[in-house]
Amino acid sequence: MLVDALMSSTTTLSAVSHTPFQKLSIFFPMWNEEAYIHRAVGYAKDECEWLMKEGEILDYELIVVDDASTDSTPRLADELAAADSHVKVVHHPVNRKLGGSMKTGFDAASGDLVLYTDADLPFDMAEVRRAVRLLRYYEADIVSAYRHDRTGEGSSRAIYTFFYNFLIRSLFGVRMRDINFAFKLCRSRVFDHIHLQSEGSFIDAELIISARKYGYEVIQFGVDYFPRTRGESTLASFGVIKKIVSEMFALRKELKDIRPVTGPNA
Repeated sequence: MLVDALMSSTTTLSAVSHTPFQKLSIFFPMWNEEAYIHRAVGYAKDECEWLMKEGEILDYELIVVDDASTDSTPRLADELAAADSHVKVVHHPVNRKLGGSMKTGFDAASGDLVLYTDADLPFDMAEVRRAVRLLRYYEADIVSAYRHDRTGEGSSRAIYTFFYNFLIRSLFGVRMRDINFAFKLCRSRVFDHIHLQSEGSFIDAELIISARKYGYEVIQFGVDYFPRTRGESTLASFGVIKKIVSEMFALRKELKDIRPVTGPNA
């Protein structure tokens, strides 16, 4: 289900009475993100404060998952946590890649809503309020964003994404746009049934595939995309792609055996 342009008027939607979510957890997997950590945590805090003011949430937490960084990321993260009780840090003693960091983040989150995204903020954080409202009004369990335009990444990444999404559709029957994009807003209750296994970048797809198989409602909406301007992304490297393909086929049988749960929206 694609939801786009339906939420352009936030004024009308904000007038609808509702019960606020108890707590929003936002976590950032970080490996050597000293150039981005302050911006990521700062903008996330601003967005959460706005959501509290508007009565969308009652509380929030910002979680940095330090994946055994070798730069100043661990120190900077600890300083942020010491200065703000809303910030907490989990340090990995060894590097566990994206999958391991995401599993740590979801396990550490205590909110009834959990958002995962990258430290380089590939979208405007103001999109979070839109995602929260989409989740509420469409009674969804997961809101996943996709990028309107990926030309800034170059043709090779665009081709890689096209074939990857095609492979996901072919192997698992799940049709999504940009399934690996780092914007997944989830109700924490989905993890009563979903137990993520991937250690690599296949974990994004594993989350969505598992949710769909269990019968949870997953919706999508488009966001403007802002490519990384500092550091280097490794998500399209040969090693990462090899790991994705390996985990994809290893988990295929197990994921296919999943059956819908009763009343996921209850």
